[in-house]
Amino acid sequence: MTDTTAPLEGAPLIAPSTTDHPLYEDIVQACRSVFDPEIPVNIFDLGLIYTIDIKDDNAVNITMTLTAPGCPVAGEMPGWVADAVEPLPGVKHVDVAMTFEPQWGMEMMSDEARLELGFM
Repeated sequence: MTDTTAPLEGAPLIAPSTTDHPLYEDIVQACRSVFDPEIPVNIFDLGLIYTIDIKDDNAVNITMTLTAPGCPVAGEMPGWVADAVEPLPGVKHVDVAMTFEPQWGMEMMSDEARLELGFM
């Protein structure tokens, strides 16, 4: 996955994810269960999840984007992510925020996603 803690050219800095928290990997796997309906790759490997911030009380704040602002499921996708993460044992609450800064680009996809889509 592209390091989203470093700014893309002309884009603001995105806060780093809480990768050292015991819930982090479970949250990533839950995000991988959500798919963009138009692309046969999960949203985490597509690079749509910018930040997973896990607070001391296990409240989870996720910042994500879409492949395009006009995505037909723009209003539904944050709910899908929250529905996937909130049932995890230990998660207190999930808040999913949508952003379009920085704008998503194909360079944000994981190598697995690029391979799956035939870009490698």
